[in-house]
Formats: sequence, C-alpha cells, structure tokens
Amino acid sequence: MKLPLPAATSQTGFSLVELLVTMAIVATLAGVAVPSYIDYMRRGAVEEAVAALASGKIAAEQFYLDKRTYDGLPCPADTSKFTFSCTGDIKSYALTAKGGGNVAGFSYTLDQSDNRSSSSGDEWGHDAACWILRKGQTCP
Repeated sequence: MKLPLPAATSQTGFSLVELLVTMAIVATLAGVAVPSYIDYMRRGAVEEAVAALASGKIAAEQFYLDKRTYDGLPCPADTSKFTFSCTGDIKSYALTAKGGGNVAGFSYTLDQSDNRSSSSGDEWGHDAACWILRKGQTCP
C-alpha cells in the first residue's frame, strides 16, 4: 500500500534573507534621511534667528530716532532655539543670537553698520563675516 503524498502547503511569513534585505534597505534610507532632516531643522532655526536679528535692527534704529542713543535698546525675544543679547551705547550697538539645542554652538551677530558675522563651531564648519544660512554656504 502506498502512502499518500502530503498536499502542497503554501508558504507563510518571510524568510530570514527577505527580512535582512528589508532591514538593510531601511537602514540605508535612514542613514541618508536622518542627517538631512537634522540639517533641515537647523536651517529653519537659523532662519528664525536671522529674521529676529533683522527685526531687532529695525527696532534699534527706531529706538535711536526716539532717544538719540542706542543705550538701553530693546532686544528681540528669545526663541525656542536661540537666545538674544543686545549691547548699545551712544553711537553703536550689537545684536547677538546664540543657539541652543540642536543649534548649540551657532552664533549670529549684527551691528549698527550692518556688519554681519556667524559661527557654527564644528557643525557647519564656519566662522564667517556674513550670515551662513546652510551647510556648505560661503560668503559672497
């Protein structure tokens, strides 16, 4: 008597090779996406700081027109990523934004002559006499 052959069974689940290939693809995509996302978030915070410095300049000039001094000029409000400091005397002022969080080490300054400077430590690798707004940018 012959034994009946087992019926063909359908395969369910994933093989180990399929799972490893999928994990390799996801890891590669994450390796590219995460640094890009962090850089994107930094650029957004930097734009916010630069905008606050520009409005601070307008406020400082208006203060000078009203008081004929920069001493005691108003400072832009701190943001979630940057803190602002302002110094002024009779004829000059300096506005500074210092970063915190994921932009720690970043610093942007502006003075009464519209001189701009920026520093990012090791993150974007620059100390420049202009505002560097993204990784790899240089002064014109």
